[in-house]
Amino acid sequence: MPHTRTTTFIDCIEDKSNIINWKQRTVLVGAAQNPHLLEQARGLDLENPEDKRTLNDLAERVSDAAGANTKREKGTHLHLLSEHVDRGEPLPAGTSAADLDDMAAYMMGTVNLRMERIETFVVVNELGTAGTFDRTAWYSGPDPWGLPIEGRFIADLKTGSVAYGTLKMASQLAVYSRGKVYDFTKFPVDVNDRKQFAAWKKTKFSAEEAAQAYTDLPPVSQKWGIIIHLPAGSSTCTLHWVDLELGWQAASLALQIRKMRSVRDAMRPFVSQATEDGLASAA
Repeated sequence: MPHTRTTTFIDCIEDKSNIINWKQRTVLVGAAQNPHLLEQARGLDLENPEDKRTLNDLAERVSDAAGANTKREKGTHLHLLSEHVDRGEPLPAGTSAADLDDMAAYMMGTVNLRMERIETFVVVNELGTAGTFDRTAWYSGPDPWGLPIEGRFIADLKTGSVAYGTLKMASQLAVYSRGKVYDFTKFPVDVNDRKQFAAWKKTKFSAEEAAQAYTDLPPVSQKWGIIIHLPAGSSTCTLHWVDLELGWQAASLALQIRKMRSVRDAMRPFVSQATEDGLASAA
């Protein structure tokens, strides 16, 4: 059965006004800097299906030209470097001074965490979601209220702003904390080969065979998760607690919202007259 990416699943609970406004600004800046791309949009029809695809592509290109994807790419790079750090491996040759400073900050910021699992793929069949969390980390020390706490926590590295979307972060980690590790290599398939993939989806497996792909996570907190905030190029790293009980409530709400989106009877034809047998008929 298909699963929805965890971040996509919970996206419906987020206020997207800030990201939409930011995206619009990048399109304007990119278009101003690249008038040749703007010229390609001249005369295109907003309602024409083919023109809409062209406009979408142009909007993405001008946004990218303004640097919209630069931070995302940098974040991916820092994630990879942090994996080297947590595995005790040397950083790749040629790592820049700025990245070395960020990794030094990462090591100092996470000194009280003992990293365990790295980049683990889990599924939550209850929600129909799947995703990969960054870390599980063992921690012993004060909780958000200053009281002693000890155990294993889901931890996620964020390299962008954490000023917005805190509920989404809490929900994301809450879903991961309730996941089962899924080893998709048990049932290999080349998803880029359409015929092979179509045949694979029709293949039947016994419950015993399917169960081999699932293993339980080691006991992990479902009350608190940890956000590791490492703004790219800042040489600073801070930790933040996120409330997973609140996050799970949000995930459960997201499930209801997504179910409601499948409703098709919200609008009916307007009744113009009644038949002799008393049953309404539409124009």
